Amino acid sequence: MKFGIDRLLADPALRKPLEGKRVALVAHPASVTESLVHSLDALVAAGVNTTSAFGPQHGLKGDKQDNMVETADELDPTYGIPVFSLYGEVRRPTAAMMDTADVFLFDLQDLGCRIYTFVTTLLYLLEATSGTGKAVWVLDRPNPAGRPVEGTTLLPGWESFVGAGPMPMRHGMTLGEMGAWFVDHFKLDVDYRVITMEGWEPEGTGFGWPESRIWINPSPNAASLNMARAYAGTVMIEGATLSEGRGTTRPLEVLFGAPDIDAKAVLAEMRSFAPQWMQGCAIRECWFEPTFHKHAKSLCSALMIHAEGAFYDHHAFRPWRLQALAFKAIRRHYPDYPIWRDFPYEYVFDKLAIDVINGGTALREWVDDAASAAGDLDALAGADEAAWIEDRARFLLY
Repeated sequence: MKFGIDRLLADPALRKPLEGKRVALVAHPASVTESLVHSLDALVAAGVNTTSAFGPQHGLKGDKQDNMVETADELDPTYGIPVFSLYGEVRRPTAAMMDTADVFLFDLQDLGCRIYTFVTTLLYLLEATSGTGKAVWVLDRPNPAGRPVEGTTLLPGWESFVGAGPMPMRHGMTLGEMGAWFVDHFKLDVDYRVITMEGWEPEGTGFGWPESRIWINPSPNAASLNMARAYAGTVMIEGATLSEGRGTTRPLEVLFGAPDIDAKAVLAEMRSFAPQWMQGCAIRECWFEPTFHKHAKSLCSALMIHAEGAFYDHHAFRPWRLQALAFKAIRRHYPDYPIWRDFPYEYVFDKLAIDVINGGTALREWVDDAASAAGDLDALAGADEAAWIEDRARFLLY
């Protein structure tokens, strides 16, 4: 199978509209061809007049480890073109940045989760292009989490850099498809096109990620396919005092880690409260000591997710509910435990991070309500999930 970049490079007819145009590339470390050549190098070698490049959160090089760690603009040492940061002084492209190109090629590997900021960067680029006569082409790549949909819809007024619009946490679309939804939903005037993949089968053996392609980190903590599958749940730990495993070799593949929590007891509570949300994966007790970040240098008791190998059931695995269950089990076993982290999150200073992440207060309130049941959260999310599946249907390309 071929990703969008591979089809563009292989087919001169696809590249023909770029002739005589100034072309910019939005890329990160996973923006590589099937032969692992970075897209910037491959486009230049193919004769595309590449006049600028843009890096999203974590940078074009992917070297910035944590959230709200910014990247500066720079000059590419090989090609002498400007490399603009969309996670530095600005997150929206400025007019001066937009003036450097006529066509913007967007070639980012995504994780299929609303909070992963590359989807918001796509929206901001489309908004900056709207009405200018410039074009945005998405060089499409797989959604490694596949087609399943999960989570509550982001509410009006909760938009942020981790909340581009009214979609659930796990949206089940490629970025090419999502861009078309953005253009339609926000009524944008953009010359928009998708260089589609060839042979991508979201219900194939890889359930979103083709087995013929190796995994390359699109950001420093997206270290495996297991992480990509679990991320729509485990990302919520960024809004908690619990460790998500940053500072270890398997970040965002755990349901929590903390020195003052008994993982075995929490696991038993999870099985008692909502065992139906634990399907589709294996959950293993483990220990880790983060070298940095939350609970650094402290031995943490933890639960690790294995949404991989023989343990993985693509349609049964529901990471958002699984993570909600872990929070609920901690709240039930330790009623006074300070779960929620109070700190600025992705440049939002007046709301709790967990609420910014979820695009509203519903999940936190469900966790903290001693009388709430699993069915209450199912009812909230189920209606939103059904509505999104219907809304996205006409934008699906595969």
